[in-house]
Amino acid sequence: MRTARIGPWIVIILGTVFFFLPLVGTFEFSLRKRRGEYSLDSYRALFDDPNFLQSLGYSTVVAVTTIVFGVLLVVPTAYWIRLKLPRLRPVVEFVTLLPLVIPAIVIVFGYLRLYNSSSWLPFTSSARATDVLLVFAYVSLALPYMYRAVDTGLRAIDVRTLTEAAQSLGAGWARILFRVILPNVRTAVLSGAFLTFAIVIGEFTVASLLDRPAFGPYMQNVGANRAYE
Repeated sequence: MRTARIGPWIVIILGTVFFFLPLVGTFEFSLRKRRGEYSLDSYRALFDDPNFLQSLGYSTVVAVTTIVFGVLLVVPTAYWIRLKLPRLRPVVEFVTLLPLVIPAIVIVFGYLRLYNSSSWLPFTSSARATDVLLVFAYVSLALPYMYRAVDTGLRAIDVRTLTEAAQSLGAGWARILFRVILPNVRTAVLSGAFLTFAIVIGEFTVASLLDRPAFGPYMQNVGANRAYE
C-alpha cells in the first residue's frame, strides 16, 4: 500500500523536474548578460524593443481571431456529424489530421500559389488580405487539436437527448447550438482554444513566408542574434 502511494508521487516529482529544470536553467542564463554578475539587462533590452510588444500584440489578435473562426467552424461541424452523420466521422477525422501530416511550408506554398495577387481571389494583394489568409492558415493548422478537443467534449454528453429536449421546448438549431450544446462543451472548447493560442503565438513558417510581423519570426530573429534576450 505504501509503495503504491509513493510510486505516483515519484513519477510526478520526476516529471516536474524534467519540465521545469530547463526553464530554470534558461532563466539563469538570461541573467548573465553582464559579465561576472546577475542583472536584468536582457529583460530591459527586450521590453525597450518596440518590435517585441508590436509582434506580440499582432500575434495575440491573430490568435484570438483564429480561435473565434475555429470555434464557429468546428463546433457546428462536430455537433452535426455526431447527431446526424455518424458514418462520416472517420472521413472528417482523417481530413482534420492532414495538417499534422502535410508540412506547414507545403501548405503555405499552396496558399501562395492559389491566392497570389494575380489569382481570382488575391489574398496577398494587401496587408489586410494577407492577415485574413494567415488566420485561415492558422485555423487549418489548429484544426486537429480543436476538432479532437470538441469531439471529446461531445462524447461526454448525450447530444441527442439534449437536442430533442430543446426542440420539444421550441428551440431552433441556432439556439440549441449556442445555448445548449456550447455551454456543455465549454471546457473542451477552452482546451482547444489554449492549444490554438499556443500554436499561433509560436508559429514561424507560415508567418515568415507570408511576411507578417508575427511573434514567431520575431522570436526566431532574437534567438539567432541576441542569445540572452
